[in-house]
Amino acid sequence: MSDPTPVIDDLREESEELDALVAELGPEEWRLATPAPGWTIAHQIAHLHWTDRAALAAVTDEDGFGTLVEQALAAPDRYVDDAAEEGAEQPPAELLTAWRKGRTALDEALRAAAPGARFPWYGPPMATASMATARLMETWAHGLDVAAALGVSRPPTDRLRHVARLGVRTRDFAHAARGLTPPAEPFRVELTGPGGDLWTYGPEDAPQRVTGPALDFCLLATQRAHRADLALTAEGPDADRWLDIAQAFAGPPGAGRPPRGESR
Repeated sequence: MSDPTPVIDDLREESEELDALVAELGPEEWRLATPAPGWTIAHQIAHLHWTDRAALAAVTDEDGFGTLVEQALAAPDRYVDDAAEEGAEQPPAELLTAWRKGRTALDEALRAAAPGARFPWYGPPMATASMATARLMETWAHGLDVAAALGVSRPPTDRLRHVARLGVRTRDFAHAARGLTPPAEPFRVELTGPGGDLWTYGPEDAPQRVTGPALDFCLLATQRAHRADLALTAEGPDADRWLDIAQAFAGPPGAGRPPRGESR
């Protein structure tokens, strides 16, 4: 059984980097628009706080998490935006404090989880390492939106390895979320990491494959960039279709981002 500690440590580092971006912002800056339509920086942090609390409930209070699932099912098209809107209405200092407390509580709960434990989620149940990976993926993706609003760049790190792996593992989920039958055969995925090393997934002799920069694949899987703006190559019709629908996050299919230069 793999030790979840490394990905939990990386989740903490990812969160701390984002915290450093927002810690000194003034009230007006918290209201800056991000690339997500209708979402300010406050919405982004409020969403992370909400999902951290949902993850904590999944790990420590299964009945309480069940209530959250019922709320999501009652308003599947609104529950994410509604939660972000409610959180964004808090004074920035209170929101920042709440986010810090929530992610600390989740960090402690993940580290204390029993070996082999599995937790309910909005998609399939997840092990401790998978839950931490999902939280890292969300933190990185929403952190990109915050950075874009502030006009700053966040250099990619090897923590993207977790996001890339999740993007590969959710191939079949991305199809199912759209009512499509997943491909029967595995793909080969070869990604070049930020440091130049090659990250590989799937059989080496698979006839269908995806290649390109790991950063670009992670941007695609988190729907932070349009495929047309990324240096990803697909070989095979199924692999090509996957790049049009890739989705590493749970829930209904996202609208994605328009190609660079276009607006909604």
